[in-house]
Parts: sequence; structure tokens; C-alpha cells
Amino acid sequence: MDFVRDDPHVGEVLLSEEQILARISELGAQLTRDYAGRSPLLVCVLKGAYVFVTDLCRTIDLPVEMDFIAVSSYGSSTRTSGVVRLVKDLDSDIAGRDVILIEDIVDSGLTLRYLRRSLEARHPASMEVCALIARRSADLESLAVRYVGFTIPDEDWLVGYGLDVGQRYRNLPYLAKFVPPEPS
Repeated sequence: MDFVRDDPHVGEVLLSEEQILARISELGAQLTRDYAGRSPLLVCVLKGAYVFVTDLCRTIDLPVEMDFIAVSSYGSSTRTSGVVRLVKDLDSDIAGRDVILIEDIVDSGLTLRYLRRSLEARHPASMEVCALIARRSADLESLAVRYVGFTIPDEDWLVGYGLDVGQRYRNLPYLAKFVPPEPS
């Protein structure tokens, strides 16, 4: 991608496209085993998880369905507002369904706690969380995150593979450190 060579905000590549796809294949195989004989509903948290869910669903050897939900707690910033708001709700009724919530990143847990409360109130048969990445400080046990692709340092802000800053960089095929502009 030519634009990246000239972009001072795209830093060191933390996870290559090959590393990401290999781990997604492992997650898909694990989900196939864990959900054998069932047809789970993959609920993709937009916008960040769309690339992840697209690759993940092709590695699951089961009949799966997909739906999408969108929430916002960041806006165009790299700092959370502390308030989660629903931007797009599901189209499907999830009552009695095996739901796998697909997240791009587990950070503070604010968004995930909101989504869990909202979705569990709809009475799914089961609900698990599958995240591409989690911060080291994320309390995965209390957040009940069962599947995690990668764990990253707390201080790194990542772009690429669906993750953005100000809606930019989602199209990078890898995950790289974001280099913020120098304060003026």
C-alpha cells in the first residue's frame, strides 16, 4: 500500500497478515469443535470487527449466520468518551440462539459490558465472546471472553485489519502501531 510508506502515523507492524490469518484459522477450528452440531449466530461489532468476522466465518466448518451491531464510545478520537451508545441494532431475534459476539479489541471492557447486558436480556441459548485482540490489562475473566486471538501491550494503539483512527487505516492488511501527531 503506497499511501502507508508516506504516512508518518503508521508505525511498526505488530502482527503481519500471515500471523493474523494463521491465528484466525486456529480460532475457526476451535469454534468448529466447540459448536459441533449447532448453527451459531456470529454477531459482529461494527465497524472494527468486520474484517475479522469476514475471515473468521470462512474458517468455521459449520452452518453459521451473521448479524451486525454497532456501538460507539470513541467517536473519532483515540480516547473513549466513557459513554456507549447504540448506533445499529441487530436485525435478528437471538432468543434461544447460540450467539458468538465478535469483537475487534477488548480494552477497558466498557463496550463489551454494555453489549453483554443488552444481548443477554434477549435470552440467547448461549453467548460467548471472540476477540481478535485484547489488551494485557483487560480483565478477560470477569468480561467472560472465551476466545482471544492475540494479547497486546496496554500502551499500543493499533491500526489496520479493521481498526482505525478517525475512520482511517482500516484497510491495512496487518496490525501496526499508530504514531500520534506531535503535540503543537
